[in-house]
Amino acid sequence: MQSKSATLASKLRNTDEFIVAPGVYDMISAKMADRVGFHALYMTGSGTVASHLGLPDAGIATYTDMVSRAGRVAGGTQTPLIADADTGYGGPVNVRETVRGYEMAGVSAIQIEDQDFPKKCGHLSGHKLIPAEDMVTKIKVALDSRLSDDTLIIARTDARKALGRDEAMLRSELYVKAGADVLFYEAPSNVDEMREIGSRFGRDIPLLSNMVNGGVTPVMKPEELADLGYRIAIFPSAGFLATCNALNAVYGSLKQDGDAETGGVDLFSFGEFNDLMGFNDIVEFEERYN
Repeated sequence: MQSKSATLASKLRNTDEFIVAPGVYDMISAKMADRVGFHALYMTGSGTVASHLGLPDAGIATYTDMVSRAGRVAGGTQTPLIADADTGYGGPVNVRETVRGYEMAGVSAIQIEDQDFPKKCGHLSGHKLIPAEDMVTKIKVALDSRLSDDTLIIARTDARKALGRDEAMLRSELYVKAGADVLFYEAPSNVDEMREIGSRFGRDIPLLSNMVNGGVTPVMKPEELADLGYRIAIFPSAGFLATCNALNAVYGSLKQDGDAETGGVDLFSFGEFNDLMGFNDIVEFEERYN
């Protein structure tokens, strides 16, 4: 039986299938997404930091925070996991340990970006970048450090927001030449720019598009992205934005009416939730050994 990493790598290398990866940020969202049947899940950095620490995605979470959560998600789901590893949490030595740690935690694809510390969410402003040659070194270290060639290294550039379109294109060329498995050009501002990215790089490397609801890049359907030359789309924010809206409605109706079910949100049944969390397995285990 193929590993989850081999399954994801094979789809990218040997098929034309488009990969849609919903954002997951805790074990409830991960288990909900896992049972839908996606080709991959995406552990969103901003969502995970918000869920775990209640803080913005501003370089506050540590490697230890993130690798432990990546391990829980990867170990608790059947779907290959793409995980945000920020800047690799430091220089080349940190990148080596990050790649090894994420890979041993069960992550199938590891995303590393060229921001300087402290990083910021890619669709906000105020980014600072490391020199392009330093990012090239990080990519090469990541490739050399992985235990399996099936563990994909995703090179992300945040140059578009920080330094402009020309620099983003230049860095993308360098990262492709460095041998990255997937290119992640963050925050293109319109369809024409996305089409240019696809035309320039789509024949050489799988391209990943970041579909942030409310972000700077137009949110498009998978078939539209495929026509532009992309192979992967992550939807990092859809889950936690939907959850926030649902909780706002439910908690608001509970406070106002004393009834959580008057807020217009259909509640998951208690039995469905217990089934999602695997309570039936606990019952069977106890019956077998008691």
